[in-house]
Amino acid sequence: MKYLLLITLVSICISCGTTNPNVTGMGKSQIPYNSDPKLTKSLFEDKSSTISEENIQKILEGNYQLPDSLRVSFVQIEDSAEQSYLWNNEDYIKSKQSYLDLLSAKFQQSARVQKVLVIPDMLVSQTPTFTNIREAAVRTQADIVAIYSIDSDLYANYKFFSKTEMKAFATTQFLILDVRTGLIPFSKIVTKEYQSQKEKKDFK
Repeated sequence: MKYLLLITLVSICISCGTTNPNVTGMGKSQIPYNSDPKLTKSLFEDKSSTISEENIQKILEGNYQLPDSLRVSFVQIEDSAEQSYLWNNEDYIKSKQSYLDLLSAKFQQSARVQKVLVIPDMLVSQTPTFTNIREAAVRTQADIVAIYSIDSDLYANYKFFSKTEMKAFATTQFLILDVRTGLIPFSKIVTKEYQSQKEKKDFK
């Protein structure tokens, strides 16, 4: 019975197999060739787009290279609610400054970086756009803008018979905006976490 079932299945598969009637009996050179034009641009109309189809083609087909000599500006993107809540928190302000100092020091180690600048908050709106940041960078005569944001939070896993486990994490988003072209030649997202246990002296 098993062999009969197997033979029946094979027979069905063979009988269901079909070939293209336009190709059967033709040599390789006789197989029809699809001569439809190759699509190289969008055929969808998007009235909200800020980049024309012509410029999209130029950007994708063009070659880009960072200048050999760079003036760098920094912009930190912050959550407006968090910023308004923590604006007078000493630890928050010190951490914010330490991040900026660390980034500035890293960029200054490069021989290509001539100058490091900071775009003041008053030049950037609370919900900045790339256009807003780019125009602010022009006023500081920067070649590129290093844009970054840091989000962090703390979680607790409460346990009845053992110490509460605490987990902290931070996600950093970083990108470089070329001021002349508006292109973004580099972007990176990194998430790190740290796990510990709550001690009696913590969170009193």
